[in-house]
Amino acid sequence: MPDLVRTSRPLVTGRGGAVASGHPLASRAGLEMLRRGGNAADAAIATAAALAVGEPQMSGLNGDGFFLVRKTSGQTVVLNATGVAPRAASVDRFGDRLPRRGAASASVPGLVDGWLTLHADHASLPLTDLLAPAIEYARDGYAATQRLCGFIRQDAADLAADPECARIFMPKGEVPRTGDLIRQTALASTLERVAVHGRDDFYEGETARRFADFCQRNGGFISAEDMKVIRTELQDPIETSYRGYTVLEAPPNSTGHVLLQELNIVEQFDVGGMGFLSADHIHTLVEAKKLAFADREAFSGDPRFVDVPVEMLLSKQRAREQAEQIDARRAAHRPLAAGAPTGSGDTTYFAVVDGDGLAISAIQSLNQAWGAATIDPATGMLLNNRMLYWHLESGHPNQLAPGKRVRHTMNPPMVVRDGKLVLVFGTPGADQQVQVNLQVLTGIIDFGLDPQEAVEMPRWRSFQPGGESDWPHGTSSNLLIENRVPAETLRSLESYGHALEVVGPLEGGCNEQAIMVHPENDMLMAASDPRRDGYALAL
Repeated sequence: MPDLVRTSRPLVTGRGGAVASGHPLASRAGLEMLRRGGNAADAAIATAAALAVGEPQMSGLNGDGFFLVRKTSGQTVVLNATGVAPRAASVDRFGDRLPRRGAASASVPGLVDGWLTLHADHASLPLTDLLAPAIEYARDGYAATQRLCGFIRQDAADLAADPECARIFMPKGEVPRTGDLIRQTALASTLERVAVHGRDDFYEGETARRFADFCQRNGGFISAEDMKVIRTELQDPIETSYRGYTVLEAPPNSTGHVLLQELNIVEQFDVGGMGFLSADHIHTLVEAKKLAFADREAFSGDPRFVDVPVEMLLSKQRAREQAEQIDARRAAHRPLAAGAPTGSGDTTYFAVVDGDGLAISAIQSLNQAWGAATIDPATGMLLNNRMLYWHLESGHPNQLAPGKRVRHTMNPPMVVRDGKLVLVFGTPGADQQVQVNLQVLTGIIDFGLDPQEAVEMPRWRSFQPGGESDWPHGTSSNLLIENRVPAETLRSLESYGHALEVVGPLEGGCNEQAIMVHPENDMLMAASDPRRDGYALAL
């Protein structure tokens, strides 16, 4: 048992239900639905919609999502609410580079249909009730947090270039101050139409027509016909075992299989015996990540278009073979491709568990912060820039094709053991997601950390040439690591050949949320990351 990680936040506990999300207002909206007698699905929809308003840089109605639902019976299902490339978008339209901003960077959004499917299949309260908090935040305004102001400052030039983004997020022509109100009245009206008319409006009615018209007039590819074909796909989760626990994930086009493959490789080593935050502990996880990412680049894509050999990738035999490639004292250089440096992705994750045991692991995104940095004034929607994740080279499993789903870094993990729910957890962060989720889960299972300790433990991120999701690929080969890691560990990692980029104590990125079920008394223990605006609440 390691010394406890010094935490800055308390572990939030309760038996009646818990919500952990990327924003306090969203967690409050979800908890309010539980207070009203709603279930975890009700709380998840209210949380998701509130995040789409109060955390606009991370997700929105024009985004995508995955929802892993564990019913009270123990049955599990994945709601794949990811859209597709527009029919007019093809490789020959882009030359050698995909657009980072603007309407041409947007793919067809699938998220709202995911909310509606979750509501139809699992919720108990009216949709008008569930979307009411988000509508209130959008119409009446919410206070800009310090983090939101930081994101606006970071991307001020891109936001200022779009008149509607500038009007909403920089209303005085400058970055707002903490506490200034952000209002999105057109978005409130769109949410009201969804609350009353559902799919008929968003994908086939007034909202769909307005949005498609905006895209067409501004150089985008999305048409009204593209919107009509979007449907959430119900999928069986994929899984692996890790030291007696069963870890569930979304199947491709999610890259949840990467986390499972990392765990399979790490399971071949006595990580718990290496010492918490020792060089051997971190080195082993980093090297497992590199091997799993190499397979992601070689095989992962939309299984409706390419063969993704999930069974082979998750086999224990392959894990043993890959573990043999890890040198215990030398960092491997595993470049995957060449390319130009690119930006990072931004997303939002939330976990909900109710008092009856219905549990939802959920993640939604616009891709990069602010997506396309373009707002349709008629609908108030901030466009995604998910097209940036496509590959253009011929033969790649993630090569762009009309109607195809892009390879997503989003993944919604969940852990069970002996038929009982153990942990619902996850994070935004593009390629960092499966790396941080690996650190958190092994921290809990191998080192006995509680969820808040695992969420706040010192964090690292491995960069791998050719291994980034944005295309063209980035070329960094650093190991970014927080300075709370012991100095002796940092020195040893450098001696193993890791090129360290040491950052501040909470600057390792991501926004992990977690809800763990106590194995003896079923107490829900909710944790939230202090690195952003995450917040956990419980009944």
